[in-house]
Amino acid sequence: MAIAAKHRCLMNQASTRMLKTALTALHYSGIGSLFAPLTRGKGVIFTLHQVQPDRRNEARSGRAFDPNRILSVTPQFLETAVLQVRASGFETVSLDEALLRLEGRSASSKPFACFTFDDGYRDNLTYAYPLLKRYNVPFTIYVPTDFPDGRGELWWLVLEQVVRKSPAVIVQMAGQLRSFACATNSEKQKTYDAIYWWLRGLPEDRARQVVRELAGGAGVDIEAICRYLIMTWDEIRELASDPLVTIGAHTKRHFAVAKLKPSEARAEVSESVARIECELNRPCRHFSFPYGDEASASDRDFEIVAGLGLASGVTTRKGLIRGAGRDKLMGLPRVSLNGDYQNRRYVEVLLTGAPFAFWNTFHRNAAAPA
Repeated sequence: MAIAAKHRCLMNQASTRMLKTALTALHYSGIGSLFAPLTRGKGVIFTLHQVQPDRRNEARSGRAFDPNRILSVTPQFLETAVLQVRASGFETVSLDEALLRLEGRSASSKPFACFTFDDGYRDNLTYAYPLLKRYNVPFTIYVPTDFPDGRGELWWLVLEQVVRKSPAVIVQMAGQLRSFACATNSEKQKTYDAIYWWLRGLPEDRARQVVRELAGGAGVDIEAICRYLIMTWDEIRELASDPLVTIGAHTKRHFAVAKLKPSEARAEVSESVARIECELNRPCRHFSFPYGDEASASDRDFEIVAGLGLASGVTTRKGLIRGAGRDKLMGLPRVSLNGDYQNRRYVEVLLTGAPFAFWNTFHRNAAAPA
């Protein structure tokens, strides 16, 4: 397990370097812009999580261990992204307007951009909302409904705190007791990656149990992390009072629904939708799949969301939206505004759609029989 996780970590690091190089090349060569009329499609839905002031000073002072940095962008970069979106000819619209355009029921034919935030972090209210309000940008926040109650298990951040404060982490993996060193930032990163990817492969209930045990041993308060980082229902209601803001569902417990039995998966979705409707006294029309990759959201789960009468479901499958029939609106792709790619030129190239077109072509050719 640890060897596989190490391999995956190295592959992710190599992929990041390669992607940055490719995006830079597409930008400076102009190839992305050249292909944009063919690859841009109808619009884009952005994925974001946290919006916080720049944390690089912490890294310079010795806190370089930051395994979840990709989930956070600065307010300055968010502003840069908004400006680049509009400079690229996209209109910033709500999800409801985006669906009208995809279904051919809007007067506008311009490409659209939707900004969406997963998990309901308090910094979305503190930092993202004032900025987006200033630019009149509609946006959506997807809320796992256990989180505003202070009962959410943000296990990826809990694991980060366990590793950060521990000289070593001992965990039972595949029937063997494994000890991971955490003396240096490099060791901490390797430990985090090994345990994180192992947990992602476990059944959801078992993974949460492991994290609770690790947190208890390290003296990490899981609920305190949730209460500190996540908005309360009153704060969510404050945001939802602005017509620019849409609140969508994100399950109850932030579970990967594809791992669940059909009845449990349906309950995770339906009960989160019902709770939001009760708290906000309005319909909840939109859903985001936690994690959102192919292993976390399957065709079965798209059918569950459609069967509950929701208007859309979003994933983290990468790409711009070229078109969508009713059956595809439950599994829409998104483009991550990622903490590792906080540069205007990356946003500009991603908006052309060229990187995704080239990537998909490469994978189709690689998969084709000789």
